[in-house]
Amino acid sequence: MTGLSGSGDSRASGPDDDSVSLASTIAEAVDRLASLWSVAAQGASLRLSPHQLRALRILEAEPGQNLTALAVGMDIGLPTASRLCDRLEAAGLLERVLHPQKRREVQLHLTGHGRQVLHEVAARRSRALATVLAAMETTERDALRRGLESFLAAQNGDSPDGGGPG
Repeated sequence: MTGLSGSGDSRASGPDDDSVSLASTIAEAVDRLASLWSVAAQGASLRLSPHQLRALRILEAEPGQNLTALAVGMDIGLPTASRLCDRLEAAGLLERVLHPQKRREVQLHLTGHGRQVLHEVAARRSRALATVLAAMETTERDALRRGLESFLAAQNGDSPDGGGPG
C-alpha cells in the first residue's frame, strides 16, 4: 500500500496510520467549524463575504495599511483589493485617508461601524462555538484545549512543554 505521497511505505518517511486517521478527523472538524463560522457570520446585521470579513480583520489588526499591503496580506491582486475596498467603503465600513507624510499614499482605516460589525460577527461566532463546546464533557473540553495548545506550539516550532524556543 502506498502512502499519501504515492511512493512506497508511508512509515519510512511519512505519517503513521494513526496520524493520518487523526488528520482526517481534524479535517472533518475544520470543515464543520468553517461552516459554523460562516453561518454565524451570515446572521449578523450586515452580511459580508468571508473575503470582506478577512479584509476587515486585517485592517483591524494593522490599521492604516495601504491598498498594496492589504492585497499582499490577502494574496489577491490590486484591482481585486481595490474593488473590495470600494464595496467596504460604500457600506460605511472602511474609509480611505491620505497618509500624513506621503501625499500619494492612501491609508485604509475601519470606521466605527466597521469595528462594530466585526465585533458583532466575533460575538456571534463565539456564541455558536460555545454552544457546541457546552455539549462536550468537561474532560473532553480540557483535552481539546491541551491538544490545540500542543498543535499551535508544534506548528510554531515551540517546545512541547509550552515554554517556547530558547
